[in-house]
Amino acid sequence: MASEKRTIETPERAVEISSPDKLYFPELGATKFDLASYYVEMAAALEVTATGRPAMLQRFPEGAGGDSFFQKRVPKNAPPWLQTTDVTTPNGTRSNALVVADIAHVLWAVNLGCLGLHLWPYRADDPTHADELRIDLDPQPGVPFDAVRSAAGCVRSLFDELGIQSYVKTSGNRGLHVYVRLEPIWDSFEVRAAAIALARELERRHPELITAQWWKEERGERVFVDFNQNAPHRTVFGAWFARPRVGGQVSTPLRWDEVESIDPEQLTIATVPELVRRRGDPWMHMADEPQSLLPLLAMAERDRADGLHDAPWPPEYPKQPDEPSRVAPSRAKKA
Repeated sequence: MASEKRTIETPERAVEISSPDKLYFPELGATKFDLASYYVEMAAALEVTATGRPAMLQRFPEGAGGDSFFQKRVPKNAPPWLQTTDVTTPNGTRSNALVVADIAHVLWAVNLGCLGLHLWPYRADDPTHADELRIDLDPQPGVPFDAVRSAAGCVRSLFDELGIQSYVKTSGNRGLHVYVRLEPIWDSFEVRAAAIALARELERRHPELITAQWWKEERGERVFVDFNQNAPHRTVFGAWFARPRVGGQVSTPLRWDEVESIDPEQLTIATVPELVRRRGDPWMHMADEPQSLLPLLAMAERDRADGLHDAPWPPEYPKQPDEPSRVAPSRAKKA
């Protein structure tokens, strides 16, 4: 008979895990308690990437592969020690969100059925400044992972050219993410403008491989640079967290020299701790080296001077002053 509860001692407090033997990742044979134990082992790495950030909860009552639902607000019966903050979601809804104050807060979320957490691009103590630029390399249907590897190399080369230190991780699925930790002096509108400028420059340089086109019908079989992941209040699945996949795959930070050889499918809650023990945390010093956004903002100003307008926003956002039509090109032609 499965035990009803098990307790994990963290440096901050003890956290109870209910139904610890519940199977969460069927293909891996890993349980809810295995997931909690994984996060305890990854606490130092999570401190660099997640600590202090608001988080969106996505709950999977039956584990990976089962139904899920997003929960914007922390439940009213949350323990008194839980840290929260007021956030705004893209559609303007205000809610009381979890703050990842320490590993105990992650375990509390796991106990609710969260496999991983979707993080805001700012710290809870400074919500007006986004301190991360997040480049999501999204392969379109028919695009192999080798193309995503190549696109990531193009992103790194451009960042290097601009004197910007960048970091790469697997998405935990088909893509790669490239992050830049920023000086906390720009807001999300400026960070998004920088991401658009980067995407457009990458498309100019590598038009057969990379696209900055928002409308799917215009992307073709290329790697889309999803600049709108940097829109205000947009959350992105955090580094080191397990994705809702039955194999327990993790969104895993890499060294740049690992991109060409590593198999993202093999990076799971069972294998990632050993990888980190063997070669360390490649994002360990990210927070020590905040970068300037000015080179990318200069590119954005150049594009504007050349007559380029803002790129389309996602549908849940209000219409922006310089935004083009939100009608897909094919529909616009018919109209």
